[in-house]
Amino acid sequence: MVGERRLTPFTIFNTIILLLVAMATLYPVIYIVAISFSDSSYIVQGKVFLWPKGFTLDAYKEILSEDRVPRAYLNTLLYTGVGTFINLLMTAVAAYPLSRPGMFGRKFFIVAIVLTMFINGGMIPTYIVVQKLGLLNTMWALVIPNAIWTLELLILKSFYENMSDSLRESAVIDGASEFRILFSIIIPLSKPALASIGLFYFMGHWNSFFIPMIYLNDMEKFPLQVVLREMLIYQHGAENQLSEEKLLTPEALKNATIFISMIPMLMIYPFAQRYFAKGVMLGSEKG
Repeated sequence: MVGERRLTPFTIFNTIILLLVAMATLYPVIYIVAISFSDSSYIVQGKVFLWPKGFTLDAYKEILSEDRVPRAYLNTLLYTGVGTFINLLMTAVAAYPLSRPGMFGRKFFIVAIVLTMFINGGMIPTYIVVQKLGLLNTMWALVIPNAIWTLELLILKSFYENMSDSLRESAVIDGASEFRILFSIIIPLSKPALASIGLFYFMGHWNSFFIPMIYLNDMEKFPLQVVLREMLIYQHGAENQLSEEKLLTPEALKNATIFISMIPMLMIYPFAQRYFAKGVMLGSEKG
């Protein structure tokens, strides 16, 4: 029968592999959720596997009752929001002239930009520059030095190059400036590309902990990932210091914090999933 799907050895093997990959991917998330909602007595005894035992919200009440985690959460939201906006704006503006064949020195600038993927000044020179600019211990130290990521810039440039020139030519005939063309025509038509690279920018800022750890000295300005890192480091020393009143294990607090940090990603991914395929194919075709 035409169109009938046949069960072949390859299909069976491929299905088994995909099921194993899905299980390996979902298991850590399910385990973290189960631990975070379980009673500490069951966690200490190692009885929690894929389902909470002695369901309780004590771990979440504990971490939310202190200022450290909620403040770090708000800091992360601020850094991620501002950083992603600056990333998208600067990348969109920088990619446009590089996509124009008539730009003076276009090949030189493209080569120079690509070289930054393999050659950079290093951590110490970058730190000195940030220090001399007076950006240490501020939000701008996290977003300005990383305002444009090379790979995302090249992807957006390729997307601009694949757009029809007739739109730009019509706008030029109507007397539109390059800024008007970029912000009124090019950027609105580039929403799929901007959404794709914006998702990667968002993930990069949200999961960043090394850069804030270097440039931020004030604990009140730490993002959530740095606070979570400290919880993981000091967990071993705190294992024998359970509260007599709440009897919460560090394992429960740690996993509750991890799950809270995952919530934005879990909310964004279902809506942004369709842009992943487009992001992979951006710039792969010409014309």
